Amino acid sequence: MRLQVKQINRFFLLATAPFIGVLFCLIFIHPSVKLNMNSSSYLPSGSIHDTSKDIVLQLNDAEEIVNSTLSTIRHTSELYQKTLDTTNNIVKITISQALQPEYIYNKRITSKLGTPYQKVTSERITLELFKVNPGVYQGHAMKVKLKDPKAMKMSLGSDVIGGSETTAAAVQRYGAIAGINAGGFADGKGKRYPLSTTIMNGQYLTGFESSFKDLFFVGLDKSGKLIGGKFHNKEDLDYLNPSFGATFVPVLLHNGQKVPIPVQWQTSPTRAPRTVIGNYKDDQLLVIVIDGYNESGGSGATLLELQDRLLQLGVRDAYNLDGGGSSSLIFNGRVINKPSDGSLRPVPTNFLFFK
Repeated sequence: MRLQVKQINRFFLLATAPFIGVLFCLIFIHPSVKLNMNSSSYLPSGSIHDTSKDIVLQLNDAEEIVNSTLSTIRHTSELYQKTLDTTNNIVKITISQALQPEYIYNKRITSKLGTPYQKVTSERITLELFKVNPGVYQGHAMKVKLKDPKAMKMSLGSDVIGGSETTAAAVQRYGAIAGINAGGFADGKGKRYPLSTTIMNGQYLTGFESSFKDLFFVGLDKSGKLIGGKFHNKEDLDYLNPSFGATFVPVLLHNGQKVPIPVQWQTSPTRAPRTVIGNYKDDQLLVIVIDGYNESGGSGATLLELQDRLLQLGVRDAYNLDGGGSSSLIFNGRVINKPSDGSLRPVPTNFLFFK
């Protein structure tokens, strides 16, 4: 837009320059008349009259030229203003039309989720909360539009390896607007350690570990896009420029296609509280947290059910995060889900969202 205004300003200056030059010439370089009134030389009265008449005629001509020049300047100024207004309108229409596909796509994916019952929006992020209730299980979905890559981070329990804290405690400690539990963990000597490859602030916490069995890595790159999958070489993960991420099992969707779920994870347990994270093709994120009474397999959702649901919602890539008693969703200062342990479980990693 600045470039267009500069071009119009140059056009205006070029258009008016000749007229301004004429005006200056008439004002500062007009003919002068000198009268020599000494005793030996004088102009006849008739000659003085003729000279005065010529001067009057020249002044009249000059006045007409000035008026014509001013009129032309006014006309050029009006034309310039009209051109500027037209250009501004074109820019507004172009911006509006450019946003139409994004608006239409967002409306389409949102309609599949229903009507949000809570929403938080700022210059950095938009969060919308929906209920998930297909009849077999119940839970909540949170759609996230990151406008600033730094509006999502991962926290480490008490900021030490082996530490743990509830998602609510992490949200409060960091001043986040929302949060979910992240990767899996292993207990040892009273401490909780993140599983396998874990990255914080672009740095590997305990080094890179090649993916084995059904483990995967999931997180965000430094531009705020979801990245994930199995990585057998550190260079392959580094190439994606990860900002942070954690590890768990298994991958659910890849490029809009189901990834076969290992038999072990179809039945261990069959049903359970779940936390999953995925992305749409426009890089918006979708988090689903499913409630369940316990981890015995009698309540909650199966991973196969979540695969189908995610596909119906138009999600491209999706990853199963730690579930069971670890599943937690904090939104706007409240615990949204129903933790199966009866209270939130301390975990080593949490994904946090900032207003």
